[in-house]
Amino acid sequence: MFNHRYRYVFILLLASCTFVSTVLCEVYYYFNISIEWYYAWGTITAITWGTWEANRLLERFFKRDFTTQRNKIKLLIAFLLAGSFITTIVASGIVLLVSMLLHNHSFSETYIPLKLNLIYAWLANLLFHLLNAIFFYFKEYKTKWMEAEELKRMSAQAELQLVKNQVNPHFLFNNLNVLSSLIMQNNAEANRFIEEFSKVYRYILHNHEKELVELKTELHFINPYIFLLETRFAGGLKISLDIPDDYNNYHIIPAALQMLIENAIKHNVVSRNKPLHIDVHVNGNNTIVVSNNLQTKQSVESSTGIGLQNIIKRYRIVSNRDVLIEHDDTNFKVVLPLININ
Repeated sequence: MFNHRYRYVFILLLASCTFVSTVLCEVYYYFNISIEWYYAWGTITAITWGTWEANRLLERFFKRDFTTQRNKIKLLIAFLLAGSFITTIVASGIVLLVSMLLHNHSFSETYIPLKLNLIYAWLANLLFHLLNAIFFYFKEYKTKWMEAEELKRMSAQAELQLVKNQVNPHFLFNNLNVLSSLIMQNNAEANRFIEEFSKVYRYILHNHEKELVELKTELHFINPYIFLLETRFAGGLKISLDIPDDYNNYHIIPAALQMLIENAIKHNVVSRNKPLHIDVHVNGNNTIVVSNNLQTKQSVESSTGIGLQNIIKRYRIVSNRDVLIEHDDTNFKVVLPLININ
């Protein structure tokens, strides 16, 4: 603090305010001090400047300890005491110079002004050190806060990347199995499947580094993805999509809809005799709902860590908003917040 660029302005203002206060309180009259106003103002200004500069020089010796010692309070107290000692010498020298040398006053005549100026010097020194302590601890707090925020950001990015990377292998494995079956059957639909599959996988590759995507971008990916699923579960899967264009500029977690649909398929029976109905629509409260009828499998394939927990974790990381999960005996519903970046 003692090296602040506006320190001389502060010194001048403090000295001037102190001098005006002594005049208004008639200090010179009550204590019978005979001195010209400009000498009085100059003395106070010199003491204020000398106190500040003495502490500024002392700060260099304590600065190294402030970065290495853990007990900062003891160092601040030691700095205050050292500053008080130097301030006493500086203030005494200035008062003796002005009173005894410039005005030829005796020591008895100088005693009262010396005592008053020493009291002012000690108070000024205490004020400076209180301000210095405030500056010091604020800087310490700001540094620790920035370090904590940086660590939080780095942890969030690492965690986000980890959960994102879980999506690609799962998706690739399922669809390559379907493609292999189509090719072996010499099915003409294999070519279209490859085209739609390439669109879906291209979307994942282009957007997996992003934390959020526009809803319209996600919807462009969902249609070919639905085709892949309908091919994979011919006649056993019914997906309805009802999202007005008004919501196109809202944002969503990349591939969140895909993962919810995959989660519904994973945990429910999908067959021609018992079709799985998945409904995707927007609520009026800026949320998107993915629901399905419950026809739970007796045994569920082993989890790889993706799915609902993946989505919940990613929403908390990027937006600090919660994903709602509701279910009863017949339906399962997941409500995703639509994020308005603006």
